[in-house]
Amino acid sequence: MDLLPDLWRQEYWLPPGVTWEDLERLPDSERPRPKDLLIALPLALGFVAVRCVFERFLAPPIARSLGVKNRFQSTAAPSPQLESFYTHRSKQPTQSELANLMVLCGKTQRQVESWFRVRRNQDRPSQTKKFAEAAWRFFFYLSAFIAGLTSLINRPWFWDQRECWRNYPFQPLERAHFWYYMLELGFYGSLLLRISVDVKRKDFKEQVIHHLATIFLLSFSYCANYIRIGTLVMLLHDSSDILLESAKMFNYGAGWRKTCDSLFVVFAVVFLVTRLVIFPSRIIHTTLLLSMEVFEPFAGYYFFNVLLMVLQALHVFWAGLIIRMVCKFFKGKLEKDERSDEESDAEAEEEDKAKEEKMDQGGDCYWEKSKETLNSKLSVLTNSCVLTNLTYHRSSVANREHKAQ
Repeated sequence: MDLLPDLWRQEYWLPPGVTWEDLERLPDSERPRPKDLLIALPLALGFVAVRCVFERFLAPPIARSLGVKNRFQSTAAPSPQLESFYTHRSKQPTQSELANLMVLCGKTQRQVESWFRVRRNQDRPSQTKKFAEAAWRFFFYLSAFIAGLTSLINRPWFWDQRECWRNYPFQPLERAHFWYYMLELGFYGSLLLRISVDVKRKDFKEQVIHHLATIFLLSFSYCANYIRIGTLVMLLHDSSDILLESAKMFNYGAGWRKTCDSLFVVFAVVFLVTRLVIFPSRIIHTTLLLSMEVFEPFAGYYFFNVLLMVLQALHVFWAGLIIRMVCKFFKGKLEKDERSDEESDAEAEEEDKAKEEKMDQGGDCYWEKSKETLNSKLSVLTNSCVLTNLTYHRSSVANREHKAQ
C-alpha cells in the first residue's frame, strides 16, 4: 500500500530543491498532471476502432489502385493428426517428432515436412493485410509529423536545444503539445493492443521493447515536464517512419518497383542521419550534458536517459538491418523486407510439390520410367561390351593368321 505514495516522491521526478507544491504555481491548464495520462487509454481503444474501419473500408480501394494482389497459396491436404499437432504442439516439429508423425500418419518424411511448410504458408498474412497495416501507420505518422512540425517550428527549442531547459521545470504546457503527447501515447498503446494480430516480423521482440520504451518515455517525460525534449523525440522518429511505411505500401503493389526502391533509398538516408547522427548528437547530448547547466542529476534524470539509450540501441539494431538491405539493393538482390515474416517462398514450394508428385503421388509411374531408363542404359552398356569383345577377338584372329602366313 505504501508503494504508490513512494512512487510519487518528488526527488524521483523533480530536480533537487523543487517540490510538487512549487509546480502548482502554474495554472492547471498549463501544468502537466499525471492523471492526464489516463486520457491515453480511451484514445488507444479509439485508434483500434478507427483502424478497423480504415482497414475494412479505406485500405482495400487504395490497395486495388496500386495493384496489390494476394499470391496464390496452396492448401494443405486434410490430416487430422498433423493438424492437431500443428495447432496444439508446434508449427515446426523436431526430427524425433517428425519420426513419430511419420509412423502416425503413414507418410514419408518429405511429405510431413512439406505438409507443415504448406500449412505455415497458409497462416502467413496476405499482401492486402500487410498493405493495410503499412497504410494505417503511414497516414498516422504523416498526420502526426505535420501536426508536430506545425506546433514546433516557431518554438525556440526547435532551433536551440538549450531552450529545452530554460526555466525548467516551470515551463507552461501548451494545449497543442498536450494533444500531441496524448495522441502519440494513444497510438503506441493501440499498437500494443493489436500486436498479437498484426503481421509478426523477425524483430517482433524488438518492436515490443520499442513500444514499451516509447510509452514509458512519453509518460515519464510528461509527468516530469520534459515536454520540450519529448516533442523533439517524437518528431524525429515520425520523420523516417513516414518513408518506411510508404516504401512498404509501394512494395506490395504491382509495377511500383522503381518508386519503392527510390523511397527505400531516401528512407535509409533519413533513418541513418536522424537516428544515428541527430538523435545522439542533439537529443542525448542535450539530456545528458546541457540539462546539467540548469539542475543537478536526480533519479528521473538517470531513468529518462536510460530509456533514450534503449531507443538508441534499437536504432543501431535496425540500422544494421537497413545497411544489409542497402548492400543487397546495390547488388541487385533486394527482394523483401529484412524484417518480414520468414517462411519458404512460393517457388520453393512449387519445386518441392513437383518433386513430391514425381516421387510420391506417381510412384509406380516414376518407377516404371526409371526402370526403363535403367534397362536401356544396361542394354547399351552390354552391347558396348559385346562389340568391344568381338572387335578384340577379330583383331586377335587376324594377327594369328598374319603370323601363320
